[in-house]
Amino acid sequence: MDRLSAAHAIETLLVRALLAGVRSWSWERALGPGARLGDLAWALGLRRRVAEENLARAFPDRGDAERAEILRAHYRELGRVVAEYARLGELARAPVGRVVAAVRGREHLERARGRGAILLSGHFGNFELVGAHCAQIHPTDFVVRPLGNPGVEALLARERAAAGVGVISADIGVRAIYEALRAGRWVAMVADQDARRAGAFVPFLGRPASTATGPARIALATGAPIIMGFVTRCADGRMDLDVEPPLAPVDPRAPEAAVTLTALHTARLEAWVRRRPELWFWLHRRWKTRPPAIAADETAPLAAESRS
Repeated sequence: MDRLSAAHAIETLLVRALLAGVRSWSWERALGPGARLGDLAWALGLRRRVAEENLARAFPDRGDAERAEILRAHYRELGRVVAEYARLGELARAPVGRVVAAVRGREHLERARGRGAILLSGHFGNFELVGAHCAQIHPTDFVVRPLGNPGVEALLARERAAAGVGVISADIGVRAIYEALRAGRWVAMVADQDARRAGAFVPFLGRPASTATGPARIALATGAPIIMGFVTRCADGRMDLDVEPPLAPVDPRAPEAAVTLTALHTARLEAWVRRRPELWFWLHRRWKTRPPAIAADETAPLAAESRS
């Protein structure tokens, strides 16, 4: 336990030093070192094999060279996002035109003012900037899963607070989310990582993916609209924010209503990933959990061999 605490302390000091170094530069100047940090992560092979396997499965029609180019660009974007986390509050409060080049679809947010809404995105570009920008329009809470290192988590919490966003820990259940929505707050979530056996299998990039149904179930139970937003990087380093119309309502009494709504928001994310694949988080084992039918088909030959 002591060694773990010492490791956390050292890691926190390193992260604090990195953030301080980034803050000593302007946001524009920090983007270059951020991209080089991504290059270093690629060179060290940080989960590179996982990412390569994911890209090969998602885009079998693209050649090796094209997928490699997507992956290198992805690591560089991850580095830029890390550099931007050091000043999330500053970026969120900057006037449109400086950091966020354009906001398309802001009217969808304006229509949701004064009532609870679910802001949904994916691990796509600087996704926290979506929620932080929305917090400048209306009180907004992030649903976050705390990091294992409490020191680093405190550093991130400080930046979120500077951006004016509240935090709801995913570890305390959904009660706080319901309370926030009833209070007329917006709640920002992501739902694009493997949900294991608790998830619903919906299509994503050509394969069934176990996906959390929490956002859909909460929306169906409360009537809160699901509004999706995505940040994309421009050639000059700034970002565009696209806010999409709320997802079409689904009758909560319909069979598999939560699965239908989950498939709808997953399809919207997929459209953006296909458009800008370098921005999605390929380092996660998104298809780790397999549908029961597929898993059974793969284990059947082994069972037959063991009986012979």
